[in-house]
Amino acid sequence: MTTSGKDIKFEILRQYWGYTSFYKLQEETIDSILADRDSVTMLPTGGGKSLCFQLPALIKNGTAVVISPLISLMKDQVDSLLNIGVKAACLNSSMSFADQQLGVEELRQGKLRLLYISPERLLEGSTLRLLKLIKLSFFVIDEAHCISHWGHDFRAAYRGLKIIKEEFSCIAVHAFTATATEAVQKDIVIQLNLKNADIHVGSVDRPNLTYRVFARNNLLKQIIEVLDKHLDEPGIIYCLRKKDVDNISEKLNALGYKTLPYHAGLTDKMRHDYQEAFLQEKVDIMVATIAFGMGIDRSNIRFVIHAAMPKSIEHYQQETGRAGRDGLSSFCYLFYGGYEFRVLSSFLSDSPNEKEMLCKLQKMYNFCAEPKCRHKVLVEYFGQKYEKELCDACDYCLEELELVENPLIVSQKILSCVFRVNRAGDFGFGAGHITDVLLGKTSDRVRNLHHDKLSTFALMKEESIAYVRYMIEQLLGQGFLVRDAEFGSVFITPKGNDVLRGNCVPVLVKPLLAKKKKEAAKKAVKKLAADWSNVDKELFELLRKKRMEIALEKNVPPYIIFGDKSLKDMASLKPINTTAFSDVFGVGSRKLHDYGDIFIGVIRSYLDKL
Repeated sequence: MTTSGKDIKFEILRQYWGYTSFYKLQEETIDSILADRDSVTMLPTGGGKSLCFQLPALIKNGTAVVISPLISLMKDQVDSLLNIGVKAACLNSSMSFADQQLGVEELRQGKLRLLYISPERLLEGSTLRLLKLIKLSFFVIDEAHCISHWGHDFRAAYRGLKIIKEEFSCIAVHAFTATATEAVQKDIVIQLNLKNADIHVGSVDRPNLTYRVFARNNLLKQIIEVLDKHLDEPGIIYCLRKKDVDNISEKLNALGYKTLPYHAGLTDKMRHDYQEAFLQEKVDIMVATIAFGMGIDRSNIRFVIHAAMPKSIEHYQQETGRAGRDGLSSFCYLFYGGYEFRVLSSFLSDSPNEKEMLCKLQKMYNFCAEPKCRHKVLVEYFGQKYEKELCDACDYCLEELELVENPLIVSQKILSCVFRVNRAGDFGFGAGHITDVLLGKTSDRVRNLHHDKLSTFALMKEESIAYVRYMIEQLLGQGFLVRDAEFGSVFITPKGNDVLRGNCVPVLVKPLLAKKKKEAAKKAVKKLAADWSNVDKELFELLRKKRMEIALEKNVPPYIIFGDKSLKDMASLKPINTTAFSDVFGVGSRKLHDYGDIFIGVIRSYLDKL
């Protein structure tokens, strides 16, 4: 294809992808690629990063080489491209020798528009020699945050990708990521040796996601409450440790919820089989560590649960970003406590960047404990401005959080107890012991240390354990208390002393009560109902069933055939001829040819029975 005419971008967009317009910054990024200018693009998950380089690969002469970190991610993108009529291939260790040779031969013959390889494969001498024999259009570095020591998924082989500019100095390089702070963006430019790079930074905000954060108490019960709100909907439950994954998955299965575990302790085959079962919609709930990561392209994940706090806001943004990739309303739930702060702090003790990583961990903890607009905090963390006063998509802005009536008095009770307990002993004490003293619990430890004689003993005896612990966690998250990373002991900060003097008043919220939980659940149902207002759900399920049949026959994930957004459009528009079907979201010429008659047949059959 040649670049004849300004409208060719839109022609290709409509012909292959079935879209009529670009998302924000897609066109600008495509223009950088077409102009052979190096670039760095940061778009949120679901913002259409892949299309930014796949579309210009169809316009420019030669083969675009895409560096991707995961085999599953490569396979999904190649399957998606083949499904819309674009010639693409990947080369990786999971492929047979014969398949790899076929891919190499197609590459040599100039048949491939896109070639996907890992960073390790690119650095092999044989690969570099092969690429020098063919016409290349440009290079793409996907998940480019991995290239930076500051990035949250640093991968050593990415550091060697500067060889591209050394070996292919005349070919443009384009880096893509969903989450990168300004420091990471600059590091990407330096490490890849990009020249006068165009920088395209989209908003990191995901307005279709609703965030809710809870203090963890009865975790299994809390998870079940969420699952019951999302019956028959796909979701991911992230855990901190392998044993937590196994424990939660087993208990949920025993209670009748169909789940699969995923962590590094499973065999390669088990991880592959379980991931495929989820991607192919044979099971809808995965319980996983962060090992279940970037290769998850299933577009209709409706919820993500964090059973423990992630180690950074970057991780949280990436992991919650797996929900609602199709742009439809989805929900993120985070259950946190002081335990994982101590565990994660200990993990970082041997890190060469311990200080920086502990700072990131503290900011993640602050996000959990400080009552503020969740969208605003996330956006501002990445150095962007959040223009809205209320997001209407988090527990804070939806007024699901009930403020404590006398936060100064409550705070002073807790801080006074911390002061007196620590003064009475030779070392600090954890939040659990502080809670026991405030509630007036005469445990052996409290009596042996004579803490039952303190003036703050039983000062909050009328409150529950959950209430007092939640107040302590909020004071920690807002910097009025600090927790020792090694032993978990709690101490007062200078800010806390200001509270004791009455010069500063923390903002505290109560634990979410049953009434508020019901109100929140109603709001979630109402928001989902709006997404389905014009959709015939019975027809949608029939179309979904047909999609699954085709996916099984082709051995690809169902969303590669059509995403839920396309099925919803079909179930709303009810097209009964090819002209009308071509107006459905995501229907390009290849999909119209391959699937039009099949899905039109389902729709006609359904309408005939009405």
